[in-house]
Amino acid sequence: MNLKTVSIIALSILLPLTLSAQKRKKRVVKKEPVVEVPQEDPRITNMREMTQQIVIIDSIVMDKNQFLSAFRLSSETGSVTTCQEFFGKPVEGYLFRNEMGNKIYFSMPDDSLRQQLFTSDKLGEEWSKAQPLQGISEGISEASYPFMLADGITFYFAGKGEESIGGYDIFLTRYDSRSGSFLKPENIGMPFNSEANDYMFAIDELNQIGYFVSDRRQPEGQVCVYIFIPSDSRKTYDTSVYTEQQIRDFADITRIADTWGDGQLRKNALMRLEAINAQKPTAEVQQTTDNQQVIIINDHLTYSKASDFRSQKAAMLYKQLISARKQLDMLESELTKSRDYFAKASDSERTSLRKEILSAEKELLQLNRQIKTLEKQTRNEENSVLN
Repeated sequence: MNLKTVSIIALSILLPLTLSAQKRKKRVVKKEPVVEVPQEDPRITNMREMTQQIVIIDSIVMDKNQFLSAFRLSSETGSVTTCQEFFGKPVEGYLFRNEMGNKIYFSMPDDSLRQQLFTSDKLGEEWSKAQPLQGISEGISEASYPFMLADGITFYFAGKGEESIGGYDIFLTRYDSRSGSFLKPENIGMPFNSEANDYMFAIDELNQIGYFVSDRRQPEGQVCVYIFIPSDSRKTYDTSVYTEQQIRDFADITRIADTWGDGQLRKNALMRLEAINAQKPTAEVQQTTDNQQVIIINDHLTYSKASDFRSQKAAMLYKQLISARKQLDMLESELTKSRDYFAKASDSERTSLRKEILSAEKELLQLNRQIKTLEKQTRNEENSVLN
């Protein structure tokens, strides 16, 4: 075999191999598409981890325009209503009136048609010019659904803006009497708030029943009114006891039965709620005789006289409480007479009465705070002995 023949044979073998290698080089390996998982807002993640542990007694799904009918607040708590019902004209917004009936907080549209909060005071039969609430606008572009606790300091409302995680969120602020302004509002977190609209937070301190409204998981035009047991301190779920999914369910209020525990607290709260609905006297402190008042010591124990107490200090505080409530009744009676007379008084008399009424109202507010403190101190002192 000559050299030329060998060369031809070698080329015939190598050429297909070369072409095959080139084809392999040209082959493009398809990359798998990258699926981007949307990142959750860190605020929502952090808020969920700090979900407050509460007992939700019941939930009521109802028409959005009728939700206030589910709120059964004692007269000592104040009242909530619509601006249209209170003012008697078609004004959009919601209104809270304090237990003395001389101060209101309400929302109404501003020049940009956004709901904002205002307040007004009553002297005689007239209401003062509405004044916008100061100090709550930081991070809040729209605000409504006001509620003030009996202390005249602790204020709840619902707001929209950069500080909310959904539409309306429930916020807490406090009134600073020195500056005449409210402190920067704080989002009260989950489970009260969600990525839906949550609003109209109210607490009946006397009966230890709370309410708030949410449209989470509800069809258009429907809301859910949640009824819960308020707490003096904030307690969150222990991550060493509950799984991440359980905490997520608590935050979302997937099932209210998950919040009941052994059911005893809910059972007692349902009894109070039934009494409220039946319009029976269930106040935490309720007048019975000149020297007796009913006071709930804890969820299982109620006293009606000083001799019931095991703690001497608690019994002493209880007597102070009786005295303070008598003083409150007398002051309220005098204040009512002054307000009634103000409407028919002369201009000179009104000047004097105005000062007296304002002074009495200030004293009444301080007395209410003193009574709340005495109630709490009495319970705490007696429970420290019982425990």
